[in-house]
Amino acid sequence: MSPQLYEFHLPLSPEELLKSGGVNQYVVQEVLSIRHLPAQLKAFQAAFRSQGPLAMLEHFDTIYSILHHFRSIDPGLKEDTLEFLIKVVSRHSQELPTILDDATLSVSDRSAHLNALKMNCYALIRLLESFETMVSQMSLLDLDLGGKGKKSRAKAAHGFDWEEERQPILQLLTQLLQLDIRHLWNHSIIEEEFVSLVTGCCYRLLENPTISHQKNRPTREAITHLLGVALTRYNHMLSATVKIIQMLQHFEHLAPVLVTAVSLWATDYGMKSIVGEIVREIGQKCPQELNRDPSGAKGFAAFLTELAERVPAILMSNMCILLDHLDGENYMMRNALLVAMAEMVLQVLNSDQLEETARDTRDQFLDTLQAHGHDVNSFVRSRVLQLFTRIVQQKALPLTRFQAVVALAVGRLADKSVLVCKNAIQLLASFLANNPFSCKLSDTDLAGPLQKETQKLQEMRAQRQAARASAVLDPEEEWEAMLPELIPTLQQLLKFPQEEDKIAEEIANTETAEAVKGRIGRLLAKASYKQAIILTQEAVIYFQESEPFSPVDPEESEETRLLNLLGNIFKGTAASTQEKSPQGSANVGPEQIICQDKSSMLESEKSRGNNELVKQEMLVQYLQDAYSFSLKITEAIGIISKMMYENTTTVVQEVIEFFVMVSQFGVPQALLGVRRMLPLIWSKEPGVREAVLNAYRQLYLNPKGDSARAKAQALIQNLSLLLVDASVGTIQCLEEILCEFVQKDELKPAVTQLLWERATEKVPCSPLERCCSVMLLGMMARGKPEIVGSNLDTLISIGLEEKSPQDYRLAQQVCHAITNISDRRKPSLGKRHPPFRLPQEHRLFDRLREMVTKGFVHQDPLWIPFKEVAVTLIYQLAEGPEMICAQILQSCAKQALEKLEERSLSQEDLKETPMLPTYLLMNLLSLAGDVALQQLVHLEQAVSGEMCRRRVLREEQEHKTKGSKEKNTNSETTMEEELGLVGATADDTEAELIRSICEMELLDGKQVLAAIVPLLLKVCNNPGLYSNPDLSAAASLALGKFCMISATFCDSQLRLLFTMLEKSSLPVVRSNLMVVTGDLAIRFPNLVDPWTPHLYARLRDPAQQVRKTAGMVMTHLILKDMVKVKGQVSEMAVLLIDPEPQIAALAKNFFNELSHKGNAVYNLLPDIISRLSDPEGGVEEEPFHTIMKQLLSYITKDKQTESLVEKLCQRFRTARTERQYRDLAYCVSQLPLTERGLRKMLDNFDCFGDKLSDSAIFSAFLLVVGKLRRWTKPEGKAIIDEFEQKLRVCHTRGLDAVEELEVGQGGSQRAPSTTKKQSTVSRQQHLASATSNNDFVTPETRRTTRRHPNTQQRVSKKKPKIVFSSDESSEEDLSAEMTEDETPKKTTPIRRASARRHRS
Repeated sequence: MSPQLYEFHLPLSPEELLKSGGVNQYVVQEVLSIRHLPAQLKAFQAAFRSQGPLAMLEHFDTIYSILHHFRSIDPGLKEDTLEFLIKVVSRHSQELPTILDDATLSVSDRSAHLNALKMNCYALIRLLESFETMVSQMSLLDLDLGGKGKKSRAKAAHGFDWEEERQPILQLLTQLLQLDIRHLWNHSIIEEEFVSLVTGCCYRLLENPTISHQKNRPTREAITHLLGVALTRYNHMLSATVKIIQMLQHFEHLAPVLVTAVSLWATDYGMKSIVGEIVREIGQKCPQELNRDPSGAKGFAAFLTELAERVPAILMSNMCILLDHLDGENYMMRNALLVAMAEMVLQVLNSDQLEETARDTRDQFLDTLQAHGHDVNSFVRSRVLQLFTRIVQQKALPLTRFQAVVALAVGRLADKSVLVCKNAIQLLASFLANNPFSCKLSDTDLAGPLQKETQKLQEMRAQRQAARASAVLDPEEEWEAMLPELIPTLQQLLKFPQEEDKIAEEIANTETAEAVKGRIGRLLAKASYKQAIILTQEAVIYFQESEPFSPVDPEESEETRLLNLLGNIFKGTAASTQEKSPQGSANVGPEQIICQDKSSMLESEKSRGNNELVKQEMLVQYLQDAYSFSLKITEAIGIISKMMYENTTTVVQEVIEFFVMVSQFGVPQALLGVRRMLPLIWSKEPGVREAVLNAYRQLYLNPKGDSARAKAQALIQNLSLLLVDASVGTIQCLEEILCEFVQKDELKPAVTQLLWERATEKVPCSPLERCCSVMLLGMMARGKPEIVGSNLDTLISIGLEEKSPQDYRLAQQVCHAITNISDRRKPSLGKRHPPFRLPQEHRLFDRLREMVTKGFVHQDPLWIPFKEVAVTLIYQLAEGPEMICAQILQSCAKQALEKLEERSLSQEDLKETPMLPTYLLMNLLSLAGDVALQQLVHLEQAVSGEMCRRRVLREEQEHKTKGSKEKNTNSETTMEEELGLVGATADDTEAELIRSICEMELLDGKQVLAAIVPLLLKVCNNPGLYSNPDLSAAASLALGKFCMISATFCDSQLRLLFTMLEKSSLPVVRSNLMVVTGDLAIRFPNLVDPWTPHLYARLRDPAQQVRKTAGMVMTHLILKDMVKVKGQVSEMAVLLIDPEPQIAALAKNFFNELSHKGNAVYNLLPDIISRLSDPEGGVEEEPFHTIMKQLLSYITKDKQTESLVEKLCQRFRTARTERQYRDLAYCVSQLPLTERGLRKMLDNFDCFGDKLSDSAIFSAFLLVVGKLRRWTKPEGKAIIDEFEQKLRVCHTRGLDAVEELEVGQGGSQRAPSTTKKQSTVSRQQHLASATSNNDFVTPETRRTTRRHPNTQQRVSKKKPKIVFSSDESSEEDLSAEMTEDETPKKTTPIRRASARRHRS
């Protein structure tokens, strides 16, 4: 075929090929119809077989027509066309090397092959893009239809799997580009359009979101290699850079794909410069522009992050270009740069042998990371901590930076962001796990060695200093050291000369110039400066012709001349002294050789001493670093332990894991955290509960040991340490954990066996260890009661046998352990099992009876807690426990009477009233109280449960005996039974029976308990006569337990109880009675309700113990709705600033829980504010701020905020002191205001405008403006500006200036309401001026009712207490509402103001 005369121009759009654009430019002659396409394609195929790739020159119109009708033609034709074009291009790429090497190739042939190459590539690439577009549209359709069968639908639509066909095409194009095809073009310069054609299809393929999927990895790799060839061979750098930047801005999925490609080009293709070009483009982006384009910033950030992970060394040389983005507003870019720096530190700068410049770079990166640990954005702070965690884990952090980064982590523990706190804990845990100091980090253990080695270092330094002082100094240095003393002496002698005739005579008669010179040198060496100067002056006179006394320069001053002369003499003398030792090698004798050997030995000793000193300094520095690190970890423990009860589950889990690690490193304070996490076992969050269990598994279930017994011994020892000085709550938590372990068989049998051996003293152990073993056995029995149940007699023998002296602590723990036998056998209506009881004659009860009665007469403080547990155990396990306890009580009372008779007989002659020993009376009352309470519990639980069980069994038996006829006839009865009405009636009957027994029988004259009542009341009514603290505590507690039995008895003794609660001088009595009255409030709420103010009063008790108990009791009562939340709840708020941290934490927990109960906190806030800011009964200003900041944080609903803002603003009208104004302003500033809330403030501006002259009030309102500006949208800025302007005008010029401002601004619409409000204010101010109180004063009712007849509010004559209530419509939400007789009879000006507004 002859070469064609036309030239094929690559078009920007397919339509350009239909238009004639120039001379010899190829134009498509005809777009064939669809029905002609199959035949024309076959003709093309035939021509290809005969002509080869050049057949495209004649049949391009066919391919163009197929592309033109691509959406309409048959899928089979599409597939045939694609396969055929692949063959054409493949054949052409095989033939081109031979053609290009042909030196005789004519211009026309070269042009024909160039046109064929461009046509073939154009056709193949356009067909590739057409398939890609169609598949993308199909994938979008599949998203709507669902994912199932997507692959089969695609195959049915195309006839083949397109995703598998792309890779061969791209590889073919890569193979083509790797040929030296540029020789086909004139001057061997390939046209840019051809390169853009090939690379453009790659970029279009990358835009498909599915390209990042794992199944498309071969396609991605093919695209990467194709673009790599274009970069290296066809100068595609600039275009690729621009395209990559554009794609990163618009396609989120491309960042990891492009990172893979760029890193491959930089490493395998040697195109490192493209990294610099891309980074330069990103660096030149304006930070403000990126902040407006979050998607672009996100793409750049992801790209830089992953690029730093792959090629950190290449990126490091370009980091300076990106540093401006560290100061930009977009946090994602800051994060990306910080990650890049961390990767460079980890992968490039992680070596001990770094050069100076590399070390400086690393330090700069670490400095930047540390600085951004205080970034304004929490995500950046969190990422910094994560990066430092990685750096520490890979041991890339220099030791010199440990303290600074640890301090950063400790500081971030107080961060407001939960994410930052969590990562700070993780960083500290990584520091612990990877610390270079020690596996045990106890500051107490490190302090001793540090002090010892520091003292040793000081001694070594002192020895070296002494050695230096004794060594020969350089004459020049000695002379310089003399001058400060020598010059003043010389000046003094020149000013006041002294004649020494004796010295002059000696020089003249005997001495020579040389002798005088030596004498002067010796005098200077002795520091005899005065004599040396006088001798020099005389020598200058007598030896004018001799050296060194002959004058040199006559123009010198006498001072300078003498000073120079003295210096020359001294230096010359010292130098000659040092030079005497070496006399020449020829005359060296044995003594001189020995001296030289000694000097060499001294040199070696000196160098050795220097090495030892350096080693000692390094050791001290190491110990100092370890000690400082340990102190920081200890500080962190204190902070982290307070985070253990955060609301965020993930933070709590991190805290728990941290304490596990700290414990493993032997930090002493870790045990406090391990104990503190115990109550979390009751958490409702499964993740937290499981974390606690896992922590105790790691700490205690896997101890070190060579054998199972050794491991069991270590486990028991560790658990016993937890029990030492443990509270009751701690023991209960540990019992729950051990119960869990036992039920899951995680405790080995060796543990149980060793515990029994220690308990029975088969293994030598201390009494405390024996007691701990019994406690642990009892805890395990909750999980498996047979552990104790099968060894009941053994336990009785261990703790309840008669001994001398009796070990009541061990006996108490034995009783606790036995109690757990019955836990699983309590009466159950579902299983109908009878309760587990032991007969009265059982050895257990005999031993308990004997131990209690015999111990009664002995003064042992441990007898009382043992007796309490023993009585509880009797009532829990014995048949007829009331008989056993009655016998015990009678026996003890009999012993007390006998003791009293003995005393009366011994005191008969003295005629004095016999006195019973105090401890006996205390023991008797305490025992009676325990029996009374347990009898009540026994009746209401065990007896009531057994009655119910028997009734159900009886009803079931009767039900079985009834016939079917009876069932049909008694349909109404059956319905009642189905509805449970019969059972409910029976339950009420049984409960009434139990109540009548308690009311009528337990405390009547026939019962044992009734005999104790007069004695008990006498002790309680006469605190002066019975003044022993222990007796008073026991009597008050017993009285409370007796009151629990009967409502009648309780009502008669309530006054006595509350009198003791208020007036007792003993904190323990007040604390006990607080618990008692709390229980009574639950059992008899109607009786205790009038006494509620006395309960609240204990919240301000001077004793810390009483305040803590009162806080706990009131928390339970209020949260369980057992007492009305009255105005005194402000006393709970005062506990938020209690000096005792536990009490403050208790109050904070109370309000946290209360905030979950609807509008409870919102309803109470106005009343709390009025009470706490009361000049007479409130708190100081700073504590007020602390309290209100906490309470106002619970106001989160917009409606509540707006309502509260309006109330507080109107409150300014009735406040009468500057302090109250400031308090109200502070409260307003702490509310989370919205734009609607701001409008409320503007509506009520007249209420507080005249108070803005006070700088504190003005600052509080400015703080509101600042908060609003931070969160308000741009369209809301105008109202904020208006509010701020009014604030500033009022602050500087007063409220009248605001009206002028509004008039000037054309505020005519607001004029009527302003006038109305102003008149209201004037009326209120006029009324208020008549009152003399400085409190929040409400106008008197009479005047108000005259002006407003509809107002129903009244005023009290007492000092007013303003009480707010919620403006909610529901009365149930008003939980702070008082009863009629307790509610202050003052009305709030807020209600009055709102009423006026509605009426108007």
